[in-house]
Amino acid sequence: MGPAALNTRLAAMLTSFLEGLLCCFTSKPTNIVVPVETSEPADGYEFVEVKPGRILRVRHIIPDRPVVEEPTGLGGSVSCKRKITVYRNGQLFIENLGDRASAELKSCQNGETEPNSTMEVELTDCGNSSPPVSIPEARSDSLTAGNNGASDTAAAVGEASAAGQTDQSQQPRKRRRKPKRTVVIDCERKISACKGTHPDVTLFFIHGVGGSLDIWGSQLDFFSRLGYEVIAPDLAGHGASSAPQIPAAYTFYALAEDMRIIFKRYARKRNILIGHSYGVSFCTFLAHEYPEQIHKMVMINGGGPTALEPSLCSIFNLPTCVLHCLSPLLAWCFLKAGFARQGAREKQLLKENNAFNVSSFVLRAMMSGQYWPEGDEVYHAELTVPVLLVHGMHDKFVPVEEDQRMAEILLMAFLKVLEDGSHMVMMECPDPVNTLLHEFFLWEPLTLPAPKKESKTRPETAKARTDNTQAIAEPSKARPATAKPAQ
Repeated sequence: MGPAALNTRLAAMLTSFLEGLLCCFTSKPTNIVVPVETSEPADGYEFVEVKPGRILRVRHIIPDRPVVEEPTGLGGSVSCKRKITVYRNGQLFIENLGDRASAELKSCQNGETEPNSTMEVELTDCGNSSPPVSIPEARSDSLTAGNNGASDTAAAVGEASAAGQTDQSQQPRKRRRKPKRTVVIDCERKISACKGTHPDVTLFFIHGVGGSLDIWGSQLDFFSRLGYEVIAPDLAGHGASSAPQIPAAYTFYALAEDMRIIFKRYARKRNILIGHSYGVSFCTFLAHEYPEQIHKMVMINGGGPTALEPSLCSIFNLPTCVLHCLSPLLAWCFLKAGFARQGAREKQLLKENNAFNVSSFVLRAMMSGQYWPEGDEVYHAELTVPVLLVHGMHDKFVPVEEDQRMAEILLMAFLKVLEDGSHMVMMECPDPVNTLLHEFFLWEPLTLPAPKKESKTRPETAKARTDNTQAIAEPSKARPATAKPAQ
C-alpha cells in the first residue's frame, strides 16, 4: 500500500470516528441509508412498493427467446414419503419411504414392512461438531447424493450403524419413548428439466445481510443470455431499496413478507429459488409456503438447518454510533472472512457489486432481527423440493459441517464444495457456480420402469404347473409305481 492510499485510508477512518462521536453527542442516528442513485428505472430495473412507503428495487429481465410450448410429459416423478418423529429427549428420527421402498415392500415375502431408510440424529448445535448419524437399515441415496465426501460418509455411517447395533442391548427402549411430535409427508413430485426456452420457468435470486442484487451480476447476465427470466430484489435497507428508520422493519418476518410479495408478483408455473447466506432462509420460507410452485432450490453457503435466534454476545449489539466508528474494521473483517484471497480484484468486486455497503443502523437491525424459531430441523426436513447446496471451502462464516448436516436432513439434496471459493463464492468463482446451477436446472430424476407383469407365453412353466395340478388331483395316474398296491 502506497503512502497516498494509506493517507486516504487513515482519513476515512478518522472521518468515520468523528461522525460516530457526533452521533453519540447529539443522540441522532447516523448514516441512515436512502436509496442509492441508480440509472433510470429502465434497463431491467423496477421499483415495487410492497407496503406504503416501503419500496424495493428489483432487477427483472425477460430475454428475447423463441416461442415454444410448455413441456408436457417430460421429467420423472419422485415419491416423497417420510415420517419425522421428534422425541422429548431431543432425538430426531426420520424414516424415508420412496419409490424404491415401495418396490421392496411389494416383493417382500416375509410380510415385514421395513422402511427404505431411517436416520436418527441428535438435535444439537451443528456449529459445534458434526452430529452423530446412524442408519441401521439400507442407506438412502437421497440423503447422500451429490456429497463430495460420499465414500467417507458411507464409512462413517457404517461405523455408526455398527456402534448402534452394539449398544442396542444397552438401550433397548431408546426409540420406544413417547414422541413429542410426529410429521408424516406423503406426496408425489414431478421434477423436470428447466430450460431457458421454457416460458413457465423463473429464477429468483435473494441475497443476504449486507449484500445487494448486484452480487448476482454474473449469474443474472449468464442465465438471461441463456433465455431464462430472472428476478433479483434488494432487501429493505440494501442497494437501492428504501431504508425505514425503525428496527422492526428488518425482522425476519418483515423481510420474509417482502419476499412473499415479490414472489407472488413474478412467479410462474415452475420457479427456482437461489439464496445466499441469510437469503437461504427466505428461500426455505417460500418453499415451505408454496410447495407446488417451487420446482427446485439452491442454497449457497446457507448454514445448517437450525432455527434463527440473535446472539446476545455479538458485536452488533453495540450502539449504532459505535458500530459506525468500527465500520472500517467491520469491512476489513468481511473482506478477510468472505473471500479466499484479499487482493485488488476482491476489493474491486466489493466496490462494484455494492456488497457490505449498508448503514450501521440497518446492519444492527438486521442482525438483531434474525429471530425465526419455526425454522428448525423438522421444518427443513419437511421440504420435498430438490436442493443444490453450494459451499465455498474457505468460508469462515459458515463451516462445511453445517452444509453437510443440511444435506443429511433434506430429502433430496446435492452438496457441491468449491475448493477455490469462500463465502462470496458466486463472485469469486462465477463460471463454476454458473455451471453447477445450470446443470442442476437441467437435471431430472430417472423414471423408474414399471414392474414387469408375468408373461402369458411361457409354455414350459405353464406345462409344469398343469402337470403339478394333475399330480395333486390324480395321484394314481401321476405316480403309477408308488400307487401300485403292496404285495
